[in-house]
Amino acid sequence: MLPIIARRETTQSGATPGTGSAPRTEPQDELSIGGSANGRLRICELYASIQGEGRLTGMPSVFVRTSGCNLRCWFCDTPFASWHPEGDYLQAEDVVEQCLGFGLDHVVITGGEPMLFPSIATLCHGLKQQGCHVTIETAGTVWRDTPCDLMSISPKLRSSAPRGADSTWVRAHHARRERLEIVRRMMNQFDYQLKFVVDAPADALEVLEYIQRLGEVDREHVLLMPQGTDTATLDRQAQWLIPWCRRHGFRFCPRAHIGWFGNQRGT
Repeated sequence: MLPIIARRETTQSGATPGTGSAPRTEPQDELSIGGSANGRLRICELYASIQGEGRLTGMPSVFVRTSGCNLRCWFCDTPFASWHPEGDYLQAEDVVEQCLGFGLDHVVITGGEPMLFPSIATLCHGLKQQGCHVTIETAGTVWRDTPCDLMSISPKLRSSAPRGADSTWVRAHHARRERLEIVRRMMNQFDYQLKFVVDAPADALEVLEYIQRLGEVDREHVLLMPQGTDTATLDRQAQWLIPWCRRHGFRFCPRAHIGWFGNQRGT
């Protein structure tokens, strides 16, 4: 097993990592989630590890996980940043300082949905001024004018809707999950990767449909990642997904960190 380089975690005072208050019964207005932060970002994790997904797999990186999300995917493996958001509100300048303390030049801003926070632009500007490579991991549903070296866009497919949830959350999820105009804008402005979570062959077929509706896309930038949080499930999914990707000119995206560390926070 590869070691975690270092880890620094921030939670609400007295909170235990991985827990939180009961989820809201009604979905919030999307932009109010980050807009109520008063120029700060809500951060539930800040740690150093190794990137396990996408084009930069294997890159030692600092991960900044914002807390709060406008979607509710059934397979979400970070409920402490979505269903049960936790963490402290920090100024962007303080987050930059903490990131620099790890001595790494790659920073991944993830969530939750980091683009909900207007101050993500201040954070990214600060990191870029210090010479950092910045990746933003987003579902591509909210636009912010911010610097970024790699926009890692993970559009959510129809099957991602929450299961067993209140019908208002199911409706809100479907209303918010697909915004092609925002994804196109991100693709035009940034170096990008499109990273789809695939749980079944029907999801893979929907990726073809999505790409067709999206328009001109370099398939070298399209990654299909199996859904799963344990190596047995991921290996089983890979058996059919790898040859499917080869047939259609897409890239297979393993969740390498699951093999390295298991499904643990701070990795």
